[in-house]
Amino acid sequence: MLIVTGATGFIGAHVVTAALQAGRQVLALGRDVTKAATARWAGRAEFLPLDLHGDADALAAAPWAEAHAVLHLAWPGLPNYRDPAHVTTHLPSDARFLAEIQRLGAQRIVVAGTCFEYGLKSGCLAEETECAPILPYPIAKNALRQLLFAAPQTAAITWARLFYTYGPGQHPRSVLAQLDAAIDRGDATFPMSGGEQLRDYLPVETIAERLVRLAESPATGLYNICAGAPISIRRLVSERIATRRAEIAVDLGVYPYPDYEPMAFWGDGARFARLG
Repeated sequence: MLIVTGATGFIGAHVVTAALQAGRQVLALGRDVTKAATARWAGRAEFLPLDLHGDADALAAAPWAEAHAVLHLAWPGLPNYRDPAHVTTHLPSDARFLAEIQRLGAQRIVVAGTCFEYGLKSGCLAEETECAPILPYPIAKNALRQLLFAAPQTAAITWARLFYTYGPGQHPRSVLAQLDAAIDRGDATFPMSGGEQLRDYLPVETIAERLVRLAESPATGLYNICAGAPISIRRLVSERIATRRAEIAVDLGVYPYPDYEPMAFWGDGARFARLG
């Protein structure tokens, strides 16, 4: 059995679906019963409504010791990466949660990290690249990772550092979601940045499959979950327009480049590729 936290979220919903398609039994955890009832996996996976950071009795009742692995994807407050609560509230709460499920018998835990842990590093980023996060969200994630690997753990721990994700259910403020909305409205133009920044994008379905594979493998330590090759945002947008056969002009340079990302970075996916 695979336990998935954050199962009603963007990535979590696809992870549950990928695990079910692979013939696995899944226990999906989340706080929102309404979202669970309409999730893509509704009726096929068991759902347990649970506040990971506030419902001690329900937490103790979940079958942590019986699970082959726990895929921990839940994290509050996103996509507001600048909220100090990531460090002051969510970090200690998540550290307590991970310690508690180990006490309750969890044997293998895969935790979702973020490429923002690398900070403003440019170029191809490998797992051993030094991290220097600059925003509260990745600072909190990086600190959680350091805590997990510095202290003795009773479970096998894997840290899955996610790069850029797109696909059904993505946040409406993401670039492709905004583009799709503009196309659906029949907008004549799509305003964006200069589009020359290089990023590492994977479809959410691929990311979900890789996370399930990590959970089922004996691998521990750090793994980039990435395409391993850069693509410019301008090309990403152009390809989406072509795929949708849309007649919409790209209006470049309307918005500034984000100040929390370098102009060019992508992941080194060799370590994951060696899983075979």
